[in-house]
Amino acid sequence: MNLKAKIAKTTGKSAYWFLHNVMKGGTSFPGKIAMKIDPNVLSALAKNYETIIVTGTNGKTMTTALIVEALRQKYGDILTNPSGSNMEQGIVTAFLAHKNKKASRKIAVLEVDEANVKMVTELVHPTAFVLTNIFRDQMDRYGEIYTTYEKIVSGIKLAPQAIIIANGDASIFSSVALPNKKVYYGFNLEDRSQTEDLKAPVNTDGVLCPKCDHILYFHQRIYANLGNFFCPNCGYQRPKLTYTVNQIISQSPSSLKFRMGEKEYAINIGGAYNIYNALAAYAVAREFGLSDEEVAQAFAKNKRVFGRQELINYAGKQIDLILVKNPVGLDEVLHMLNTEEDDYSLVALLNANHADGIDTSWIWDGDFESLNRKQIKKIIVGGERSRDMHFRLEVAGFAKDKMITKSDYNGVIAEIKSLPTTKVYILSTYTALLALRKAMAEKKIIKAGM
Repeated sequence: MNLKAKIAKTTGKSAYWFLHNVMKGGTSFPGKIAMKIDPNVLSALAKNYETIIVTGTNGKTMTTALIVEALRQKYGDILTNPSGSNMEQGIVTAFLAHKNKKASRKIAVLEVDEANVKMVTELVHPTAFVLTNIFRDQMDRYGEIYTTYEKIVSGIKLAPQAIIIANGDASIFSSVALPNKKVYYGFNLEDRSQTEDLKAPVNTDGVLCPKCDHILYFHQRIYANLGNFFCPNCGYQRPKLTYTVNQIISQSPSSLKFRMGEKEYAINIGGAYNIYNALAAYAVAREFGLSDEEVAQAFAKNKRVFGRQELINYAGKQIDLILVKNPVGLDEVLHMLNTEEDDYSLVALLNANHADGIDTSWIWDGDFESLNRKQIKKIIVGGERSRDMHFRLEVAGFAKDKMITKSDYNGVIAEIKSLPTTKVYILSTYTALLALRKAMAEKKIIKAGM
């Protein structure tokens, strides 16, 4: 490590200590300071690590958390960026914050923003790339899904020695020829109820064949553009899968049981989409030498992570805080809510800042109409674009007298106290989630930081 990098590291670590211990925060600012001194400090910090990059539209944070928990079973301490601060300055902060506890293998598991894969790859020289999915997300930042994938591929091309562990059910991930070793995971459900091949609904993105632009069909479709796809025109089809989910045994908003091969697994979180995240983590764990039993033990320990079905107890309420950021993710969360057996209250927080995506039209693609209106006893609407969300829910059929609008987050928190149900689900965009958590921390409802 040269002198410039050493100064950057020391300054960044000091900034992290102060912000973390005195200000109770600091997920990216210490990295920003260190990079001001040495723009390439990440290269020095990551030099001796086997680095796994996790990227894609949805599921990065949960997949990263599950991979870390699994690898800890065998190798001890694992470096990661648990807050989801997944751009370069946040990743630098993760290295600055790491305490280098005892580990038999130095591994870093990093969630990386899709648009930052190339920049990070240039500095960390990854051992593996984990690709979760690509859906239409923040159009102002990423453009169409093909543009997003090009950003990821431009990074992968810098590391031809790295293994690619990709979702084989996403047709885009096997569409580009790359020299890397490839391992695919996906669903092979034993579903005898489906007897005919399917097309995705007309408003689904990413269902044109990457080779000939014909509409893809599915022998089995899991959700959105994911499933056992094939092109009836040119013969392009899903690649051979190495790791598969074969059965969904049970699901609720707080738990999932499923079978991979001959073994059953359970995770303490809801939503069928999280089975893909668990399958991705399973694939990584197996490629890094873990046994099925070690993976099962890790999954049984999994904890809720920042903003991803994060559980908060407040005023006698069981609050489930869930990040939503695009139509596919929103729809899957709504489907998860439909597995809830009890009555509940709903809080919907909508912002439209740069980190959220400035276009809020995506909320109209979410199937709010599918929710059981009788089951939802009260709704609080908030955030900077609360009027947009209020109107969307009105159109979905929710009565005005069932909805309360609060313009500030302290008002939202106060109103939660008087909700008529014990269970409360908060669906929030990213910056609204940060603001709500900050307000909760100031009231000592949760700890400050992430």
